[in-house]
Amino acid sequence: MTDTEACVVIVGGGQAGYQTAESLRGEGYEGRITLLGGEPYAPYQRPPLSKAYLLGNVDKQRLKFRAEQYYTDHAIDLQTGTTVVSVDRAKRSLGLKDGTSLPYDQLVLATGARMRKLAVPGAELNGVFYLKTIDDVDRIEAQLGTATKVVVIGAGFIGLEFAAVAAQLGKDVTVLEATPRVMSRVVSPELSEFFTRTHESHGVSIVCDAMVSEIAGNSDAVETVVCDDGTSYPADMVVVGIGVIPDTDLAEASGLACDNGIIVDRFCRTADPHVFAAGDCTACHHPFVGRLIRLESVQNAADQGRTVAATITGHEKPYDTVPWFWSDQYDLKLQMVGLKDGGDEAVIRGDMDTGKFSQFHFRKGVLRAIDSVNRPADHIQGRKLLAAGLSPTPQQAADPDFSLKDLLAQAA
Repeated sequence: MTDTEACVVIVGGGQAGYQTAESLRGEGYEGRITLLGGEPYAPYQRPPLSKAYLLGNVDKQRLKFRAEQYYTDHAIDLQTGTTVVSVDRAKRSLGLKDGTSLPYDQLVLATGARMRKLAVPGAELNGVFYLKTIDDVDRIEAQLGTATKVVVIGAGFIGLEFAAVAAQLGKDVTVLEATPRVMSRVVSPELSEFFTRTHESHGVSIVCDAMVSEIAGNSDAVETVVCDDGTSYPADMVVVGIGVIPDTDLAEASGLACDNGIIVDRFCRTADPHVFAAGDCTACHHPFVGRLIRLESVQNAADQGRTVAATITGHEKPYDTVPWFWSDQYDLKLQMVGLKDGGDEAVIRGDMDTGKFSQFHFRKGVLRAIDSVNRPADHIQGRKLLAAGLSPTPQQAADPDFSLKDLLAQAA
């Protein structure tokens, strides 16, 4: 390769950045590819961090998408520990933290999202942790062994997944959630209640409508988490999981349009024909919901990375995959497909008491989403149904004898 060849520079070494680089080579791109990652590690999977990696079931090597040799073999210039501080779209050049610059022909912003910080007194004390990177988990693991009372702030996926691990390790765990129920942003009241009961059966204390006002302690460690109603919870370790904020700083500073994410079209193009974006940092007008949304999921990041690569290489394939997500807590696998916004009816398929069931969500009688717990077949069939625009009736979905597979076959 020569210096005059086309060059794609990808900012971000997460799922979207890695997938873009891999897919560019898969699509036959022959120009130079530079992949810039802020962390000192080759791109790796994040979902196992709060589960298998923390439990010691997966090591750093197995977290990696590919061994370092892969990038050499595929002529991908992987630069870890590299921070981009500016984008000059007129000159098509990046400014790096070390003072150097890097030109590009096509730029891909895969900057992801950063943890939302808890803005209360004491939030910076030793013993307060966030969980997003390998280094975060290594720091948590170093203290978790000796911790006895753990307080988790936030009952979303990350908070509850960590709570499950801590409980399995024999810790006294309390989860404080500001809203009236756990995972309220993503699941129905019935599923919130089911997961609350599950955690409580493992000894976890779930406290909702709990507004944290202060973390008290000394220079060495946290001691107590205090809520605005005066209630306090002893803690020698606090893990905060209150959501993320899309990392749009570079895009905004360069004048690109952002609205809770870098705005891209269905081909992951920004308004600048030389700049693309993919992953948690993007907002896209998704055909499934018919409005601008930002998705936080591995599936979205991977699919958008593939879309970027296809667009750059002239093999345009619009991003229109039905969204899907998952969470592992104890021996439960929650798999979600679709978006239930505006749903007006929900039915249960299976038996919640057995821990194997699905909740089908409808809007005006049309299937919009399925949340499955330990029923992978429902999830797989649901993805196919929603992608094909097919819908059982609510009565059919609730009938365990009705075959979703047959419905797909009949339509085919």
